Amino acid sequence: MRIEIWSDVVCPFCYIGKRKLEKALEKFPFKDKVEIEWKSFQLNPDQVTNPNISTLEHLSQSKGWSMEQTREITANVVNMAVAQGLDFDFEHAVVANTRNAHRLIHLAKESGKGDAMKERLLRAYFSEGKNVDDFTTLISLGKEVGMNQEKIKVMLESNQFEDAVDHDIYEARQLGVRGVPFFVLDRKFGISGAQPDEVFDQTLEKAWAEFAKKNPTLDLAGNADGESCEVDGNC
Repeated sequence: MRIEIWSDVVCPFCYIGKRKLEKALEKFPFKDKVEIEWKSFQLNPDQVTNPNISTLEHLSQSKGWSMEQTREITANVVNMAVAQGLDFDFEHAVVANTRNAHRLIHLAKESGKGDAMKERLLRAYFSEGKNVDDFTTLISLGKEVGMNQEKIKVMLESNQFEDAVDHDIYEARQLGVRGVPFFVLDRKFGISGAQPDEVFDQTLEKAWAEFAKKNPTLDLAGNADGESCEVDGNC
């Protein structure tokens, strides 16, 4: 059974949602029969990469918040991350366009390393203050998960996987995805946002039951929205 996940590398709830799904799968008796496929989604496709300011400063400027307000608002997200064993550092997170990171994930998928690459990019952005639009950084991160450095370099210096990223984003629009993360289980059930743990458990069981019966009925209506990031930058 396939689980497709539309997600962005700089979306905090995407990282939190990833952990929630992993937790549900760890308890799932048929987890070895589940395939995860990461799909590209850009919350801000026009974002200009700027390593000279932090994500906190960018949020403060773009939203018109004071730094004190910004820290208070992001503290809630940081606490949610801690509950999932994640360490978010918005003070040092680098403002970056994520298109090249998504192209790197597509390249990683060709060798079965898509999930590892996604995880490494999320950690690099949220916990390590790395610029996920910098070619040298992307090549280094790819090497860490076992990818070929030269292949990454060639890909980044070309337009390879540009169409694949665009297709994922187009497909998201066709499905009515308004925010990420968005999980689609066997093209029949949807989970919008980083929902409570029980939603992942229950939806996984329902999707498997349908998959086992080979029922072709589609139901992408999903559950009520959980915590997510929207295309206008609201998280």
